[in-house]
Amino acid sequence: MADNKFDLIVIGGGPGGYVASIRAAQLGMKVACVEKRTTLGGTCLNVGCIPSKALLDSSELYHQAKEGMAVHGVTVGQVKLDLKTMMGRKEKVVGELTQGIASLFKKNKITHISGTARLVSGTSVEVTQEKGKAETFEATRVLIATGSEPFELPGIPFDGTKVISSTEALSLPKVPKHLIVIGGGVIGLELGSVWQRLGAKVTVIEMLPQPLGNLDTQINRLAQRTFSRQGIEFHLETRVTAVDAKGKEVKVTAENAKGEKLEFNGDHVLVAVGRKPFVEGLGAKEVGVAFNERGFITVNDHYQTSVPTVYAIGDVTPGPMLAHKASEEGVAAVDGMAGLPAHMNYDAIPFVVYTWPEIAWVGRGEEELKAAGIEYRTGTFPMQATARAKAMGEKDGMVKVISDARTDKLLGVIMFGPRASDVIGEAAVAVEFGGSAEDLARSVHAHPTFSEAIKEAALGVEKRAIHL
Repeated sequence: MADNKFDLIVIGGGPGGYVASIRAAQLGMKVACVEKRTTLGGTCLNVGCIPSKALLDSSELYHQAKEGMAVHGVTVGQVKLDLKTMMGRKEKVVGELTQGIASLFKKNKITHISGTARLVSGTSVEVTQEKGKAETFEATRVLIATGSEPFELPGIPFDGTKVISSTEALSLPKVPKHLIVIGGGVIGLELGSVWQRLGAKVTVIEMLPQPLGNLDTQINRLAQRTFSRQGIEFHLETRVTAVDAKGKEVKVTAENAKGEKLEFNGDHVLVAVGRKPFVEGLGAKEVGVAFNERGFITVNDHYQTSVPTVYAIGDVTPGPMLAHKASEEGVAAVDGMAGLPAHMNYDAIPFVVYTWPEIAWVGRGEEELKAAGIEYRTGTFPMQATARAKAMGEKDGMVKVISDARTDKLLGVIMFGPRASDVIGEAAVAVEFGGSAEDLARSVHAHPTFSEAIKEAALGVEKRAIHL
């Protein structure tokens, strides 16, 4: 039984769970990680962040080869899509990364247990293998990191073929003629972008007045205009009333804010209205773990649940459902278990939408600050005014810097532009260290780069941008 006893059992091998496992092993703990999939990496690596980004990059290259190279003096012949090869490359990327995590587990002497976990008590975990064999493991502490799953709309069940989730949308066997997307959030826009670039008509139906509901409105409107120009059709303030998938095509009926009835016919309906914590069969409630009214596990500042030996991180807990948020929580939780200082600044978490151009932000937008009664100042700078964007032929985009009206402390940085996912890291570090708009403005930025737009927007807070 000695091999069945651990200092820490982590349930879930996604970005939160595998990172927590590695950190715990670094601190000298005997660690086991239970994962129901045959490969590690969770939703993010297997059917989420990584495969979607592989397809986004591949589809963008295809789009550029068809429409974006001539202006650079590059003439190509007839461009053909080999979807099978594109999907194969995606799977290769996923496979290499999952194997990389498995290698890290071996390096750190982490026991990888394959199967479905169920809490028997605050220190006991029963794992059922695929063939039905069950075994119980003991631990001083248990960390829940089971992630999330797609939210299914009432009355519109997933069938895996016509009514699909993000998982199926990553592996469609052919380019649909018409993809109908219910939900204008991150997943809907990213996967909609993939198939639109590859030749599909894409229609996005969203209940709210704007896609990406919580994003700063000024940037949101600019992005929406760009995506519309690219070919994505938006129906905002529109509610889906029925989905009929019985015929050859799937039929979607909706009603807009004017009370008008709308009908759409397509090959697939991608339901992308959010995700919910994956806790089915976990046994957490049965052993006394408390949940909030929305179905998330409640935790304290040390990520402890109402059962002191059971901890939880990532998508099963309140807050943004982001892989990097889960990873950092995993480190903070394990550091706390070891008696080390545990740090997590939720105001400094960057958000990214991997469309093209990309959208990224850290902190808060204008509408949120207004609602909170916080006085602020803003500076903006158009991406096309930067030399780097001009050289690349990128016309769309803007950076907005928001600071406290009294102290100049950074409250938010929002970007819409090329490689915003990479550039936003600068702003995240500045927010983490309590920096000001003046700090960004006085920092030397390499020329020519996209990051210069952050400097100029920061200068704009004091109405002294140089290149505008």
